[in-house]
Amino acid sequence: MHINERRKLARRIFDSAVESVLPDRLIAGSVALHGDALHIHEAVHKLRPGQKVFVFGSGKASVGMAKALLAVLKTRAAGGVIVTSQQPDEDLSPLQVVQGSHPVPNEKSIKGAELLLDGLSGLNSDDFFLYLLSGGSSALIEKPLHPITLEQMQEITRLLLRNSVPIQQVNAVRKHLSMVKGGRLGQCTQAAGAVLVISDVIGDDLSVIGSGPLYYDPTSFEDCRLILERASIWNKIPASVHEIIVSGEKGKISETPKQQKDTILHYLLGTNRIALQHAQKTAENSGLQSFILSSYLEGEAKEVAKVLTSIAKNISIYNEPFSPPVCLLCGGETTVTVRGSGRGGRNQELALAALAEIGEQDNILLLSGGTDGIDGSSSAAGAIADSGLFRESVRLKLSIERFLDENNSSDFFQAVGGLLQTGPTGTNVMDITLLIIDKEDL
Repeated sequence: MHINERRKLARRIFDSAVESVLPDRLIAGSVALHGDALHIHEAVHKLRPGQKVFVFGSGKASVGMAKALLAVLKTRAAGGVIVTSQQPDEDLSPLQVVQGSHPVPNEKSIKGAELLLDGLSGLNSDDFFLYLLSGGSSALIEKPLHPITLEQMQEITRLLLRNSVPIQQVNAVRKHLSMVKGGRLGQCTQAAGAVLVISDVIGDDLSVIGSGPLYYDPTSFEDCRLILERASIWNKIPASVHEIIVSGEKGKISETPKQQKDTILHYLLGTNRIALQHAQKTAENSGLQSFILSSYLEGEAKEVAKVLTSIAKNISIYNEPFSPPVCLLCGGETTVTVRGSGRGGRNQELALAALAEIGEQDNILLLSGGTDGIDGSSSAAGAIADSGLFRESVRLKLSIERFLDENNSSDFFQAVGGLLQTGPTGTNVMDITLLIIDKEDL
């Protein structure tokens, strides 16, 4: 396969993965209204004759989900609030759409949280609501516990993100500092409801996705302290955060809810696994045998790159554990320990580290991209790594090692080519990383 054909195929496989988890496709395939019966997957929620459904939501995919849901509910849609990362181009009446902030909350995030609290708390036990939850909610909606200020919440969020704390642990801390996370938002309403979820976390843990605003929280204040101590930032956090956690450990502040409300049910609509399965089908329809290695990919991006490329080299040389040509698929979310001041993200850093390992070996390609279309501090979704791009870096006399040290993967791929540009996709099921190993060198 020519190198350009391989790049086009890799992009086609990635695009098919993203398309499979777009909100309109997921809602249309999972939600239907027949008379007074609201169907979600195999479950049926009986509505009263003519009863309207309130709609709330938060996350990067919430607007797309809301648009598709309104097409299902039609005149049965009551009011509600959607908090998202970007304002929609079209009117979503009767819903109010507001913009929060991501990945660090700001005043807009507080406004969004307050509107959700007001809207849900205003419902009574005869009402029914749907909540559209997707990745990004942890920052898009925020209401810090007193006396924590917004600036202090921003500070602790940045500390956690910059120190490569896994998202599950980041959310455990944020849940204990917030009035809307860890099930606390769900506690404010008397109404029954259902939460439609697009998962952006490894293992699809409902207590972690969006910090589980309407679920329950198995973590504790003690867990928060241990997380911060292990990350060596316990002595760097704001005094008010320290006060809340210590008071919580002593029982002076109520813990997050430890049981799920039986009036609020959760349904997983979109996952990384679904995206991987569609990518596999696309690869196989293109004539490549394809295997899903894992949907639990995590760890330091540079180290993950070394492991994946070592597998690719073993396949290329020894035909083990698979014979080329073959496509290997992984999903998950790696981390980056930021030491430099460059632009990039975990997918581009993974691709750049892989490029150093691939070198001039012509029969291996790696692509890594975020399904939301945004990778870290750049406008790209990720990047591609292959021998053609390596040779271009040599021609331009660019040091891969230096760009990695500066966490400047985006500028590197901007110079040599290989950036994966999709724009915001309107969905988010973490990352897709794929390898294509051809039968022989070009």
